Amino acid sequence: MRLMLNYNPLHCLPSSEELPNSDDTPVDNELQDLIPSLLKSTLALVWSDRWDWYFGVNMGIYYDPNKPAIVPDGFLSIEVKRFIDGDLRLSYVLWEEQKPPVLVVEVASPKHLGEYSSKKELYAQELGILYYVVYNPFRRKKSPLEVYQLEDGEYVLMSGDPIWLPEIGLGIGRERGIYQGIAREWLYWYNEKGERLLTPEERILDAEQRANFEAQRRLEAEEQVHILTERLKSLGFEPETMAGN
Repeated sequence: MRLMLNYNPLHCLPSSEELPNSDDTPVDNELQDLIPSLLKSTLALVWSDRWDWYFGVNMGIYYDPNKPAIVPDGFLSIEVKRFIDGDLRLSYVLWEEQKPPVLVVEVASPKHLGEYSSKKELYAQELGILYYVVYNPFRRKKSPLEVYQLEDGEYVLMSGDPIWLPEIGLGIGRERGIYQGIAREWLYWYNEKGERLLTPEERILDAEQRANFEAQRRLEAEEQVHILTERLKSLGFEPETMAGN
């Protein structure tokens, strides 16, 4: 009797649990961690009710079982599970996810480790990343922020700041601000009107300022009532008696 076996080539490929989750290369620029983390934390608030996206920071993307992972500073995938069976991802494996990231962020280092050449070519031709964002805080003659869109297998530089990304439903741009107590230029998300989305820190500060403002208004109102009450008493009126009438 012949046995019929169902063969699935994916079962022969290593899983995310079996693959290294990074290339163990330390970042040589703290912004390579801070900038993607800011973008990720803002998304976590803006898309708090969505479960179809994932933002990785310094995480390996496996695109070919015979090649090592590439580890961008940050990447965004949409139409994927926010969590895998309730757990956090160890790495991003394309033959498991079945969906490449829609956006990759690279923060250039002074050494220029292929952000404008080899990495750019790899993201376009091997991974098919729709948007490639490269931020170079050391640039002086050209714009520090460049956003490319994939067209016919090649990246085309987009214009504007912020730059609207319709497939994501957000814009990305740069401006000065404060993050983790550091005042400098950062990358931020923007809405369709070009308005910058608040970071978690800014939302907390805004809520505290609103609460302090309301508390101050209550104190001022109570003080006005107290002054009016004392003035009426000095004129021979009893506010309690007047309220009863």
